[in-house]
Amino acid sequence: MKKILLLLPFLSLLSCYDAERSCKDFKTGKFKFEYEVNGVKKTTVFKRNDSIEIETFEGKTDTASIRWVNDCEYVLQKIHPKNMAEEKAIGMKILTTSKNSYTFEFGMVGSDAKQRGTVTKIAD
Repeated sequence: MKKILLLLPFLSLLSCYDAERSCKDFKTGKFKFEYEVNGVKKTTVFKRNDSIEIETFEGKTDTASIRWVNDCEYVLQKIHPKNMAEEKAIGMKILTTSKNSYTFEFGMVGSDAKQRGTVTKIAD
């Protein structure tokens, strides 16, 4: 019993380190996502409102619908898929936020395989 009482103050300190998320700040705006593929830096720029995301990558523009599950999770569905892979919806989950960026996890809906990335907000 004494051990439990001694641990209580430490357990309460752990709750202070929960990542705060201000997901609503990132529902709309213009964003940049940078990542590396085979040692080459790639950049995707996208503009998002409540229901549509317009993405530009290597000079090509694509549009996806957005369905918000909650303030920090949404599902993207390409409006004009060009192949079977693009027909699959992508689940997005914002994990942490800062003043002008957020870290997120994404993957095909129904798949356990997930990837992570960081997006920077470049305009409102």
